[in-house]
Amino acid sequence: MDSTSGRRADEVIAELAARQHGVVARRQLLAAGLSPGLIQARVAARRLLPVHRGVYQVGPLTPPRQKEMAAALVGGRGGVVSHRSAASLWEILPGRSNATRVDITVPGADRGRRPGIRPHRVHRLEPDEVAIVDGVPVTTPARTVLDLAGVVSFREMEQALARAERRDLLTREELESLLDRYPKRAGSQRIRALLRAETGPAFTRSEAEERFLTLVRKARLPEPETNVVVAGYELDFLWCRQRLAAEIDGYAFHSSKRTFERDRRRDVDLAARGIQVLRMTWRQIVKEPEAALVRLAQALAVRPA
Repeated sequence: MDSTSGRRADEVIAELAARQHGVVARRQLLAAGLSPGLIQARVAARRLLPVHRGVYQVGPLTPPRQKEMAAALVGGRGGVVSHRSAASLWEILPGRSNATRVDITVPGADRGRRPGIRPHRVHRLEPDEVAIVDGVPVTTPARTVLDLAGVVSFREMEQALARAERRDLLTREELESLLDRYPKRAGSQRIRALLRAETGPAFTRSEAEERFLTLVRKARLPEPETNVVVAGYELDFLWCRQRLAAEIDGYAFHSSKRTFERDRRRDVDLAARGIQVLRMTWRQIVKEPEAALVRLAQALAVRPA
């Protein structure tokens, strides 16, 4: 091996790694003209560190997206990050940064198991179902929600859909198009039910809001809109027909006199517009859920529709 070819090989490796979060695939290096001997020499010298079979880390750094990028490269030219891992990249499902395995979708035949990867095999993956997030090939938000519907709880899927809609990552037309394309896909009926719902998928920002919504649904009270903006104010819950809002108060949000007074001014402003604000605390929701529900039910009953 002469020095010229060696320098050229290093340039190719560096260019690929710079675009791919510090990882490269053997097939990419071969396609770029590197010989198997050049590749093996750099593996032996630990300038290419095996991450998966046929996928190498270049250098000691591990950028934030490296794990997902490496998993996508394992899937070959058609492999993309999907399911929970895609939801994490799109930031529509939290809590996946420390996941031990990366979900990928791979069209075609099974290529065997790989440590750290959870593969999902499909017959096909259409071009309009694939996007790029920070250089990583990933399923689109609509396809991600469709995939999630078959593997997560109804509430997780509802939150993911609500977050995606809130951030304008998808449209209902895109989801409906996918449902028509895959009418028998697992979880598709869940999505159809949400799209038919009068209030749409419910988005909550805190555990307190989540618990409150769970109480409302278990009691089979009318479904509220969540985190909706009215007259410039974002309300935790709103029953539009009854013109009733519920705000979930926690100490973190009301630990100062200024904050307390600001919220009261807001309540007065909304009352002037015909909207009554019902305030609940974390303690009431967790320690006194029955009393909280009675209070809410009474407020809904006396408000004219």
